[in-house]
Amino acid sequence: MKENVKATVRSILTNYLEQNSLRKTPERFAILDAVYDFDNHFTLEELSDKLNDEERFPVSRATLYNTLKLFLELRLVIRHRFQGATKYEACYDNDSHCHQICTVCGKVTEFKSIQITRAINSLHLRRFRKDGFTLYVYGICSTCQAKLTRMAAKKRSLKNQV
Repeated sequence: MKENVKATVRSILTNYLEQNSLRKTPERFAILDAVYDFDNHFTLEELSDKLNDEERFPVSRATLYNTLKLFLELRLVIRHRFQGATKYEACYDNDSHCHQICTVCGKVTEFKSIQITRAINSLHLRRFRKDGFTLYVYGICSTCQAKLTRMAAKKRSLKNQV
């Protein structure tokens, strides 16, 4: 499945570059492959590290920015701004999904909800065609909630000792 998606996005990129008389550089395709090798969200730094360390294909920061901008235009990548951090995600064949974002630790988890998908798909918006959606749900993850509960219990315990 993943290789099939990779072949499709490579074809989309190739067709776009040819139609617009742009160069088919090895950097663009290496970045595209690296993006689609990630199983989750990634930062620009994580992408750079992956290209440098795993792929042995270093590219400049400017090349990364410009290439990701192109991928955003082609809707091969989506950009998220999670609590002060910009993250990217491969989005071909994954347009509609939801995110849980912990406001304490910043952990982002994707989840699927048939009810939310149905509700959004049934929306009739005036003069607007829906292509997909991303929903952000902010709260506190169970790990952070447990830490906060322990800290509160510890404070109460110390207060009672005084």
